Amino acid sequence: LEETGPLSRSANVFRWFAHLLSLLFHPVFGPLYILIFLLYVQPVLFVGFSADMKVRTLLIVTLNLIFFPLLTVVLLRALGFIDSIFLKTQKDRIIPYVACGIFFFWAYLVFRGQPHYPALLKTYILGVFLASSAALIANIYLKVSMHMIGAGCAVGFLLLLFHTAAMPVSAALFIAVLLSGLIGSIRLFLTAHQPAEIYLGFAIGLLTQYAALFFTQ
Repeated sequence: LEETGPLSRSANVFRWFAHLLSLLFHPVFGPLYILIFLLYVQPVLFVGFSADMKVRTLLIVTLNLIFFPLLTVVLLRALGFIDSIFLKTQKDRIIPYVACGIFFFWAYLVFRGQPHYPALLKTYILGVFLASSAALIANIYLKVSMHMIGAGCAVGFLLLLFHTAAMPVSAALFIAVLLSGLIGSIRLFLTAHQPAEIYLGFAIGLLTQYAALFFTQ
């Protein structure tokens, strides 16, 4: 019989909250959060940028790293190429990984061709591309956590800022690590992944940021 009462209601509320956090911290929004942090919270890298230039930068990132990937998934679902927009299976993730890799690399090329943008921003975007490429390969063997890839990218990039730009990001890094643990726990609670898929996703995101730094130095 289905459980009822306060315990059941509490479990349902917690599950709803877990789904909400999974949506808020979906990896597709990671680049937007990182860019808002760089532009408005710790704008050390963007000193001298006008308000219009900052908005233009936000639009470029939102269009290439968020809107186009989301639109691709919606179109794939509408055309029947994937079973769910939530990409619950490894098969569903193949085409979105390839498409997103194209969008991410294009965004990197756009920023790389404009010297007034800070090198570390280009490093982050290249790292996101490398992470999606690594995830595509890992997807052959297991359903690696995209949420944790995004979390690993954020933590890895903040570490790069701390070591290479000497930016005061200790508080942000601490929060990012805590959120990474929370996101991983939520994905496990929702039975969306196995522990190995959580750990591998975080490792991919973290290490590809350092790999991107190697290629952009």
